[in-house]
Amino acid sequence: MKPHSLRFRQVHLDFHTSPAIPGIGSRFDKKRWQDCLREAAVDSITLFSKCHHGWSYHPTKVGRMHPGLSFDLLRAQYDACKEIGINVPVYLSAGLDNVMSHEHPEWRELDADGRVIGAPPLKAGFHKMDFLSPYLDYLCAQIEEAVRLFPDCDGIFLDIVSPFPGCSRWALDYMKAAGLDPRNEEDRKLCAEAAGRIYCEKTNAAARILRAGMPVFHNSGHIPRGRRDVIRYQSHLELESLPTGGWGYDHFPESASYVAQLGLPYLGMTGKFHTTWGEFGGLKHPNALKYECAAMLAFGARCSVGDQLHPDGDLDASTYEIIGNAYRDVRAKEAWCADAAPVAQIAILSSESEHPGTTRHNAPDTGATRVLLEEHHAFVMVDRESDWSSYDIVIFPDDIRLDEQLEKKTRAYLGAGGKLFLTGESGLRADGGGFALDIGAEWMGASEYSPEYILPRSDLRPDYVKTPFVVYARSQRIKPASGSGLGDIYEPYFNRTFEHFCSHQHAPGRREPSGFAAGSHKGNILYLAHAAFTGYRAHGQVVYRQFIGACLRLLLNGADLVKTNLPSTGRVTVTRQEAQNRNVVHLLYANTVGRGGALKLDGGNANIAGGNIEIIEDIVPLYNVELSLRMKEKPAKVTLEPQGEALPFDTEDGERIRVTVPRLECHQMVVFQQ
Repeated sequence: MKPHSLRFRQVHLDFHTSPAIPGIGSRFDKKRWQDCLREAAVDSITLFSKCHHGWSYHPTKVGRMHPGLSFDLLRAQYDACKEIGINVPVYLSAGLDNVMSHEHPEWRELDADGRVIGAPPLKAGFHKMDFLSPYLDYLCAQIEEAVRLFPDCDGIFLDIVSPFPGCSRWALDYMKAAGLDPRNEEDRKLCAEAAGRIYCEKTNAAARILRAGMPVFHNSGHIPRGRRDVIRYQSHLELESLPTGGWGYDHFPESASYVAQLGLPYLGMTGKFHTTWGEFGGLKHPNALKYECAAMLAFGARCSVGDQLHPDGDLDASTYEIIGNAYRDVRAKEAWCADAAPVAQIAILSSESEHPGTTRHNAPDTGATRVLLEEHHAFVMVDRESDWSSYDIVIFPDDIRLDEQLEKKTRAYLGAGGKLFLTGESGLRADGGGFALDIGAEWMGASEYSPEYILPRSDLRPDYVKTPFVVYARSQRIKPASGSGLGDIYEPYFNRTFEHFCSHQHAPGRREPSGFAAGSHKGNILYLAHAAFTGYRAHGQVVYRQFIGACLRLLLNGADLVKTNLPSTGRVTVTRQEAQNRNVVHLLYANTVGRGGALKLDGGNANIAGGNIEIIEDIVPLYNVELSLRMKEKPAKVTLEPQGEALPFDTEDGERIRVTVPRLECHQMVVFQQ
C-alpha cells in the first residue's frame, strides 16, 4: 500500500459528550467554524462519528444518535472543512462504549475474578468492551456506515485499542477452543493478543469496504516498541504524547526516535490542555505549544494538537489563538521538514522491545533517551528486527540479555565494524552463563552492595570530581583482563539494614578500591558495570551522566556527528532531505519547570500522582550557539531557515563544518545545502 500522506497541522477534536447535556451542536456556525480554523492555520481536523459514551453525531441506522442532537452535526462540520480544503479523518471510539454496555452488559470486558474493566456501576467513567464478543460486529457495522456516509474522508481513527487478558464468557470460549488454560496468566495474555489481531483484521476490512487504501490508525496511547505484528495494521502512526498529561517532555522524543526507522509516516500528538484529555477550559501557555510543535518537526513528525469541543459545537477562541500561534510558525517551516528523514549516528536497542508488556515509561529506554538528548547525540531507537548497519554505535541499555538469535545479529554487526555500548546486565547470556561477548573483563556475578561508589578514570570524569561519588544502581562485578578499565568501584561498609546502618541513608564508602571495575573497554565494545540508564532515569545524577557521555565519546573516538555548546536542556536533531540534497540541523531550547503537585483525574485516562507537572512558560533566547556537523562533502552554503539568512562557516579537520548561530529562540533550523 502506498504510504499515507499526512498534513502538517492537524487538530484532534475530542467530542465525548454526556447524554445529560442538551442542545448538542446548537451554536455551530459554518462561517465562524471556517474562519476560526483558517486563522489558526489548521489543515486537517479529526471529527467524531462516535464517542466514548457511545453516541453517534450523525443520523445512524446502526448506532444511537446523541439524544441532545437534532441534526447531522458531523456532516455540517465535515462539509464546512472540505469546502476550504481542510482534511477530515473520522473518529470512532473502539474500545469504550457506555451505550452498548448498558444495552449489552454481557459484552463488557471482565478480569480474571469477574470484575468489570473500566468504571464500575457506581463510578463515573467509561466502560471497556470485549472484542471477542458480538460488540466487535456492532463496531464494524458502525465503521462501515461511517465510510459509506463519508467515502472521501481522510482516514479512520479508532481509539482505545488495548484488549485486557481477562475471563469474560467470550474469552473463556476462545481459550477453550484454542487449547489455552484461563487459569494461566500467560495464556490469558495470548487470548488478549488474539483478540487484538481479530479486532484489527475485522476493523481494517470494515474501513476499506469502499477504498482499499483508506488510512486507518488504531490508538492505544503509546506505540509499543518491538510489536511489529501490531504496527503492520497501521497506515500511519499518531504518537500520543501530552507532556503535561502524564507523558512528560521526554516521551515524545523517545517514541519518535523508534518510529522514525519503521518506514511509516507519523504525527506527533500533544494537547492544548494544561493537563490531559477531557479538560474543558484548560489552556497551555502559547510558548509551550510552540515548543512542542517545533519538537515534532525536529524529530521528523508532522503535528497534531488535541482539543475538546464544547457540546454546543462552537470552537473556543482562546484555544485556536494559541494553536494558530504555533501552526503559523509550523507553516513557515514546512518546506524544510517535508520528506525529511532523521539522521542518526547512535541506535538504542529498546528495552521495551525485548521485554514486551512494560509501560510506556520503560526506565532503561527513558534513561538512555535522556542521556543522549542531554549529551546532544543524534540517535534513533531500534528493535532486533531493525537494520543496524548504518549506525556507528548500538546501545544495549541495562537489561538486554542475549539469546541465540540476538547474539547472532550482534556478532554480525560487530563483524561489519559496528560498536557496542553495554550497561548492567546487557550482553550477558539469557541462560545466565556469563557474557556472550568478549568485553575484556572477567565477570564475577552481581554485586551484593547497593549503592556503591565509583571513581572514573581521570580522562572520563569532570574536572570537579576528585573522589568517588555514589551510584545508586546495582552493578555487575567485573575485573579487567584483556580490556582497559574505566574506573574503580568502592564498596560501602555494609548495606543498610536494622542490624547496621549509618546516618540517614547509605553507609559511606571504604577508602580502598574494591578491585572491581566501573567498566571495561576492548576494541569495539564498551561496557559499564551499573544499570546506568535506569539509574539516571531514577536519580538524574549529572555527574554520572557526564561519565556516561565521556564513555560514549571515547567509543566514538572524536567522530561525533554533531557537536554543540547548547546547555543540557537544549536539544539537537539532524534530518536529511534527499531530494533537495541538504541536511537540516534543528536546535531546540526551552526550560521546563515543575509546578503543581499530585493530581488524580477522576474517570480520566491519566493520573499525575506523586509528582508535579512539567511546564514551559518562558522562552529565553540563547546567543552565539556553536554548532558543527560532520559531513563528507563541503556544503555550498549554510543558511538559517525560514529566515533565509546566510551563515558563515569554516571547516575543521576536513570533515566538520562549523558555524555559530547568532540567536536561538525556541527553535532554529540550520540548513547545510550541498
